[in-house]
Amino acid sequence: MPELHLTDDAKADKLLSDNPLALLIGMLLDQQVPMETAFAGPLKIVQRTGATDAAAIAGMDPDAFLEAFRESPAVHRFPGSMATRVQTLCQTLIDAWGGDASALWTDGDPDGAEVLKRLKKLPGFGEQKAKIFLALLGKQYGFTGAGWREASAPYGEDGSYRSVADIVSPESLAKVRAHKKAIKAAAKTGK
Repeated sequence: MPELHLTDDAKADKLLSDNPLALLIGMLLDQQVPMETAFAGPLKIVQRTGATDAAAIAGMDPDAFLEAFRESPAVHRFPGSMATRVQTLCQTLIDAWGGDASALWTDGDPDGAEVLKRLKKLPGFGEQKAKIFLALLGKQYGFTGAGWREASAPYGEDGSYRSVADIVSPESLAKVRAHKKAIKAAAKTGK
């Protein structure tokens, strides 16, 4: 199994490393909150609900699941919409993949383009998020499907520091943050 270092919490990182669903949920939560907060979210879900698989999460009472999201510190700054989105993601995995998140990148020995297509069909996964997750699978999670770098471009580029796919240490986190800051600055100035 890979050893991911995406949060400041060893237990959260271990869960992400060991549980493909947790990693997928962390990616889903990675919007409008710091990356560490998003990827620590799956551990909070497990600690508050005991649920570690798609069937358990999808089958929970939505109000109870929402309360688990709202408990302080909140799983996400938008607990209502994100709790619903996580349960919808889990139900989609049950319906399409037998509840197995890793089937997205293992079932049928898919290439990078196929995995990207599969990811883009998930609720909450647009083009960019799907490409970043594919790059994370290729760079850190052992996915070796043909063409994954091209399918995840530009996030799959070797030696880049664009996204969570590139975070393996505090130094690489700093480089990713600097890249994101530069992108935001360029967007503000219209360049």
